[in-house]
Amino acid sequence: MPQTRFAPDRGLTTRMVSTMFLIGLLYVVFVGVLVALLRGAWPIILLLAGGLFVAQFWFSDRIAAFSMGAREVTPEQAPELHGAVDRLCALADMPKPRVAIADSDVPNAFATGRNQKNSLVCATTGLLRRLEPEELEGVLAHELSHVAHRDVAVMTIASFLGVLAGIITRIGLWGGFRRAGGRDQNTAILMLVIPLVSAVVYVISFLLTRLLSRYRELSADRAGALLTGRPSALASALTKVTGEIARIPTRDLRQAEPFNAFYFAPAFSKDSLSRLLSSHPTLEQRLDQLARISTQLGRA
Repeated sequence: MPQTRFAPDRGLTTRMVSTMFLIGLLYVVFVGVLVALLRGAWPIILLLAGGLFVAQFWFSDRIAAFSMGAREVTPEQAPELHGAVDRLCALADMPKPRVAIADSDVPNAFATGRNQKNSLVCATTGLLRRLEPEELEGVLAHELSHVAHRDVAVMTIASFLGVLAGIITRIGLWGGFRRAGGRDQNTAILMLVIPLVSAVVYVISFLLTRLLSRYRELSADRAGALLTGRPSALASALTKVTGEIARIPTRDLRQAEPFNAFYFAPAFSKDSLSRLLSSHPTLEQRLDQLARISTQLGRA
């Protein structure tokens, strides 16, 4: 990746490489098993797998931005937001991403884009309304760290296998029914084996990506705090955002929850899954790390 002034994180790099290796291996095994089980359909499987991978990698940023209602804004339309991004990009010595605002009362922010040249940073109207300038810069520094470390591209690739597993399962079952009429022994075996293989692949890839996601959030907190030199401002933003999210109606949180992996702080609804399945570390873990950084920097 192009060098920036964001603090390097060898632990993040190691985890990214390890996770991508394991998921890549799982991907090869998964496709190989499907090719072996559905011999007559292997050209379709390989074409679908390759096509979906390319499409998700190249267009996931646009899909995510559209799904979350991100509207790109000019410096004239959002001078304070652009000014904060300008200052942070100059401080980090990195290209300025496109800047967007999402019309949502849920206070949050996210970054998307497969590299620094086509990245986008978005803040919600709820976030802009609630945070002080220093707190907003802390959140934006966190998001720009994701861009600098190519977190979005890595997470897009890592999550792809789970999507592929579900799609190919349906195609495999459909192909088995068409080939055997849905009544012979081979079809019964396919109906049992393919969903089982798909479920195992999905669970393993899901847990790996969640583990990596939690670490990358801690890494982005650390890099953002060190870049601005104000970990207390980021801690204040985290506390404020988390507290405000708790007051948002459950219906609105459920609409935002599918995009938790992209957000600065997760929009948990009341029936959210356990910490093991969470895309983010706990608030206590994040605040504890920022407190240690603050002590190291000699700041209150």
